[in-house]
Amino acid sequence: MVIMNEVKIHEHGFVRLLDTMGSDESIENCARISYGTGTRKTSETRNLLRYLMRHKHTSPFEHAEVQFHLKLPIFVMRQLVRHRTANINEYSGRYSVMSDEFYLPDKDYLRKQSSTNNQGRSDEVHPSTGMLQYEYNRIHDSAQIAYENLLREDLSREIARCVLPVSNYTEVVWKQDLHNFFHMVKLRSDSHAQQEIQDYANAMYEMVQPKFPLSCEAFEDYMLNSVTFSREEMRIIKDQLDGSWVMDNYNLSKRERTEFLEKLK
Repeated sequence: MVIMNEVKIHEHGFVRLLDTMGSDESIENCARISYGTGTRKTSETRNLLRYLMRHKHTSPFEHAEVQFHLKLPIFVMRQLVRHRTANINEYSGRYSVMSDEFYLPDKDYLRKQSSTNNQGRSDEVHPSTGMLQYEYNRIHDSAQIAYENLLREDLSREIARCVLPVSNYTEVVWKQDLHNFFHMVKLRSDSHAQQEIQDYANAMYEMVQPKFPLSCEAFEDYMLNSVTFSREEMRIIKDQLDGSWVMDNYNLSKRERTEFLEKLK
């Protein structure tokens, strides 16, 4: 399996995996110390990690960490910074001159406003993508010229940056424990999230997955690709099960089968 250390995102952005701390085995060891003497041989690493994920015993996963270097537009950074469990150091526009690079959406990303989701775009590509990209470039050029003029007049960098749009690129070093990283990925890789943040979240996850393959497998099975049912929805499911289904047809361990049947009582 190829482990990537950098992935290019859009025209100017990137995701770099700087470091990881821990492994699937170290997460297992953190969990087993809570179990007491004589329990270390009762489960394999995979089975234990899946049990922890399935039952939301999250603290062992908090003992592993991932660290990234990200280059991304400010408006995308605003969505990531909402995950307050991360440790973040961002490029300083007070101390240094801001980047002269701006995010220009690809034509396929220029879609009409959704009629059913006020937060998102529809599946329909806008018919005037060329004109729209011109508008982006026009404001980018004007903002960059204004910014450079203000700096040339010896205006302080901290206030000169106010003329720059949120499409301007910034850079951050981003560190997060594995449990909260999984939470971020579940939210930001979801199809309802903005496409640009999906692009970053998916790239980050693909770089982490080879480092923690068993933990990621459990995350995909029990969090990323799972759904939650309400009490009334569960009543419908229970009412529809008539015993004609066969458990052996499904990829569940013996313990998972027992737990599933317990849920349906």
